[in-house]
Amino acid sequence: MTKSSEKPINFEEALEELEKIAEKLERGQLSLDDSIRAYERGMELKKICTDRLQEAEGKIEFLSKNSEGNVVRGNAVRQKEKQKTKEDEILF
Repeated sequence: MTKSSEKPINFEEALEELEKIAEKLERGQLSLDDSIRAYERGMELKKICTDRLQEAEGKIEFLSKNSEGNVVRGNAVRQKEKQKTKEDEILF
């Protein structure tokens, strides 16, 4: 099966496979050739994980823009809590 016809892997699957590869490499369970192939696969999985995390970060930053369109830096959950507090102050 070629890479282009493979089902896309999600973040959790990539991370799980990467952890298994790391465990095998740490234990020395693979031959030199298998270790090299595992390392190459691990690098592919690392890229998948990094790309997925960057996508998620971009979505969070997009959702965290203020009314002027400026990105509000910080945790999206904390920002939501701040908004809730301001709304509570207005109500009382």
